[in-house]
Amino acid sequence: MIKLIRLLCLTTLFVNASCKTARNSAAIKDDGKIEVVFVQVNDVYEIAPIAGGKEGGMARVATLKKQYKQRNPNTFLIMSGDFLSPSVYNSLQYQGKRIRGAQMVETMNAAGMDIVVFGNHEFDIAEMELQDRINESGFFWVSTNTFHKVKDSIVPFTRTGRTNEKPFPETHIMSVKDNDGTTARIGFIGLTLPSNPADFVYYKDPISSAKEAYNKIKDSVDAVVAITHLTVKDDMSLAKELPGLAAILGGHEHSGVFSKTGNIYITKAHSNARSAYVVKLNIDKKKHHFKVPRPHLTYINEGIAPDSNTNTIVQKWKKIAQENYASLGFDAEKVVIQSGEKLDGRETETRSKSTNLTSLVTAAMAYACPQADVVLFNSGSIRLDDILTPPVTQYDIIRTLPFGGGIREVDMKGDLLLQVLQAGLKNKNNGGFLQFRSVVYNNAVNSFSVNNQTINPNKTYRVAVTEFLLSGKEANLGFLNETNPGVVKVYPAETAITNPKSDIRAAIIMFLGSRK
Repeated sequence: MIKLIRLLCLTTLFVNASCKTARNSAAIKDDGKIEVVFVQVNDVYEIAPIAGGKEGGMARVATLKKQYKQRNPNTFLIMSGDFLSPSVYNSLQYQGKRIRGAQMVETMNAAGMDIVVFGNHEFDIAEMELQDRINESGFFWVSTNTFHKVKDSIVPFTRTGRTNEKPFPETHIMSVKDNDGTTARIGFIGLTLPSNPADFVYYKDPISSAKEAYNKIKDSVDAVVAITHLTVKDDMSLAKELPGLAAILGGHEHSGVFSKTGNIYITKAHSNARSAYVVKLNIDKKKHHFKVPRPHLTYINEGIAPDSNTNTIVQKWKKIAQENYASLGFDAEKVVIQSGEKLDGRETETRSKSTNLTSLVTAAMAYACPQADVVLFNSGSIRLDDILTPPVTQYDIIRTLPFGGGIREVDMKGDLLLQVLQAGLKNKNNGGFLQFRSVVYNNAVNSFSVNNQTINPNKTYRVAVTEFLLSGKEANLGFLNETNPGVVKVYPAETAITNPKSDIRAAIIMFLGSRK
C-alpha cells in the first residue's frame, strides 16, 4: 500500500510538472513580434563629461545602453560618424606617438559600441593613423559609399594584421531573437558625405549608393536602417528616394535634429554625447510589417551614473592628457570663467560672422600684442563646433583651439592688408573666414577702415596674426607669408610659455586672468 501511495504521488508530481512545463511553453510561444532598440550618438569628440561635468561623457552613454539592454537584450549602441577627429587629443602624444583618436576607440570599446559609420572628420588624420584606429576597434563598421584608395585600386577599408578578417561591407545584415523565439533580420547601410577629399579615400555618390545597396537586401530582411553622416538635407532626400527605410540614424549636425520625411524619422543627437536618441523598431513577422514609434531624446547628464569600466578608461586618458597639458604650462582643470553668458563656437556662426567667442579670441590677441594696429585669425582655428557653458576651464580653451600655435606680429603694407581682408570675406562659411579686431568693414562701399580711417594702401600697419595664418596654408590666403613683398618686417617669435604670444590658448587664459 505504501509503495502504491508513493507511486501515485510521484505520478501526480510528474503530471503537475508536465502541465506546468506545457503552460510555460505555451506562455513563451513565438508571437511573431520583436522589438529592437538603438541607442544613437554622433559627433563625439570628448570622452569625458563637459560643461563642468554636467553634460555628456561616454561612461554615461555606456550606462544608458546597459539600462536599455537589461530590459531588452536586443539593444545596440550606434555611432553615426565623427569620433576620431577633431579632438584636442589629436595634438597630444602617448608613448612616443600622436594619440589621433586612440582614446576614443578604447573608450568606445569599453562602452560596448556595436555599429559605426565613417564621418567626414575620420579622414582628418593620416592614413596609417586611421588604419591603427580601425585595427584597435572592437565594433562593427559598415561603409556603403566610402572606400580605401590603395595605389591604383579602390577597395573596402578593413582591419589589417589579422587572419580571416573581412573587409568593411557595403551592407550588413544582423539577426536578432527574443525570449519567445521570434527572429528577425535587420539590414544596415552606412553613408558618409564626401566633404573631406583625403588622398586615400574614395567616395561614391551617397544617394545612388544607398539605393543600390537597399535594393540588394530589402527582400531578404525584415527592415533596413540607414546609419548616416550626411547633411540633414541629404537625409531628407534619402528618405524620399527610399521610402521603405525603417529609420535614418544620422550625424553631422551638432545641435540635435528631429525630422520626419514621409514615414521615416531622421534623428541626430547633440554633439559630444550631450544627448542620445533612443529609436525603437517593432517588427511584426506575421503581418510582414514594421513600425518605429516616435524616437525619444535622452539628455546625458548627472542623472545618469557613469559605467565604472568605461570610466576607468576615461580617467586613464584624462591623466595622459593632463600630463601633456602640464608640459605646455596649462592647468587643465582650473576654471577661467566661473559664470556668465554661453560662448558660441558653432561653425555655422564662427565661419560667417563674429560671435562672443571669436571676440574673446581677438581681444586676447590684442592683449598679447598691445602695439598691434590690427589682429587677425582664421575661424578654422576654432574646432569646438559647440557652445561653451560656464564654468569654463583651461581644458575648454584648449579643446576650443586644439592646434594652438603662436601669435606673430608683422609690419605690412596697407595694400597687402586689404588683399588679406578681402580674401577673408571670400572665405565666408569655411575655415578661412577671418575674424578681426580694430577693423570695420563697410559693406555698402566694400571698404575697410582702421581706427576710423580708411586703410591706406601705402601706409604700414602692425598686424598680429596666428602662426598658421602666416604660413600661407589657409585657403585663398597662400600669398600671406613672410616672403610676400608687402610684409615689411617680421617680429621674432616668442616661445617662453610665460609669454602670451607663445600660444594663442595661453593668450586667452592670461587675458581672462587679467580681467579678474
